[in-house]
Amino acid sequence: MKRFLLLAAAISLVAGGCGTQVTGTATTSAPPSARLPSDGAPAVPDPITATAAVEADPCSAIPTTEIEAIGGKVKGSRLDELSMGKACAWMFQEGASTMSGGLVTGNKDGLSSLYAQNARGGLTTFKPVAPINGYPAVLYANGGEGEGICTLAVGIRDDLVYTFIPLLSMRHPAYSDPCGMATKAAAAAIKNLKKQ
Repeated sequence: MKRFLLLAAAISLVAGGCGTQVTGTATTSAPPSARLPSDGAPAVPDPITATAAVEADPCSAIPTTEIEAIGGKVKGSRLDELSMGKACAWMFQEGASTMSGGLVTGNKDGLSSLYAQNARGGLTTFKPVAPINGYPAVLYANGGEGEGICTLAVGIRDDLVYTFIPLLSMRHPAYSDPCGMATKAAAAAIKNLKKQ
């Protein structure tokens, strides 16, 4: 139960952590291509547009055999319907360990929203990392950091991020490097998305 609550908290961080609050006078909004990226976020050089299938079924993004090569034997997966988009939670046999991944379709500002939150001091962790298969990425959190936990956001378009959140028990082989596991999963997802 405790692991489920941690997963729910991490997923809500993705849902809540990617929104941008705007104050001031309303103006007509420009199309994303005209206003993004912003707040110092890098542009996505090769946007992936064929995302509908994975938006509808995030568990189809990475075949189970690839997930198992990354994180060990999978005992099951489930679809989590969140306010900001659907996510797949893969549950591993090794301990009470999971990894959640999905496109955050409710965030229309992509990585720019995280850069904006960081600029306002709204994140407790913000670390741009090396691009994953050519796509810009950030490790981030707003509290809840700890061993066996990582939140990785990858910009696959200027207006769309893919997030991965491993929540690993001490018995999981990747416990000491959950961000490495998230990076491998993101690379697999991007490879498969680019085939669609």
